[in-house]
Amino acid sequence: MKKTTLWKQKWMKFLREDARPMLVTVLVLFAFRSAVADWNDVPTGSMKPTIVEGDRVFVNKLAYDLKVPFTTWHLAAWDNPKRSDIVVFFSPYDGQRLVKRVVGLPGDRIELVNDQLLVNGRPAKYEPLETRTINEIPVAEQPAHEFASETFADRTHPVMATPALRAPRTFGPITVPENQYFMMGDNRDNSFDSRFYGCVARGRIVGRASAVVISLDHAGHYLPRWHRFFTRLP
Repeated sequence: MKKTTLWKQKWMKFLREDARPMLVTVLVLFAFRSAVADWNDVPTGSMKPTIVEGDRVFVNKLAYDLKVPFTTWHLAAWDNPKRSDIVVFFSPYDGQRLVKRVVGLPGDRIELVNDQLLVNGRPAKYEPLETRTINEIPVAEQPAHEFASETFADRTHPVMATPALRAPRTFGPITVPENQYFMMGDNRDNSFDSRFYGCVARGRIVGRASAVVISLDHAGHYLPRWHRFFTRLP
């Protein structure tokens, strides 16, 4: 009986002095990640060559608004996604968190013709992509792809095409509905994006991805790619 009482006393002391502060710390940490800032692992290649498999990107959840922690309820909004922003959002197809680039804003007329993007009838400009970015793709894979630097409205980012794949290279035109956004991956011929599941409602957008925090080479025994650590996303 005395042993049971002693055990209970020790257990209550642990809960009061150790477990409670630990629990509070964990809750604060998770609330911070839910409402302020987070990181997102990128397991697929839909954003190559900008983001490659094994990158973990920093997500600024205060870039556009403030939400109630652990929910999608908006407390306040002070900005909206801009064209060419890379955002994290919940897919309207299956609810999975995805990382894509904003291509079309509310009211925009979006069209793709042979992998060339047109927004409101204006074509994007394409120029050769710098070798440093191309080399983020393994050398043995590079001949299968075509690379370019895409510029629209003074913002430039890399894109990649794969001629051997069957893909929706011609799409639209469609007009983006009010309070929705058209998303595409930079890996244009191998991305499950708004061409398949439609535009994304503003309330589904979690935040803006602004940098690669860490990067692990999945094909190379998960060794770190040091040169990609803490690099800004274009």
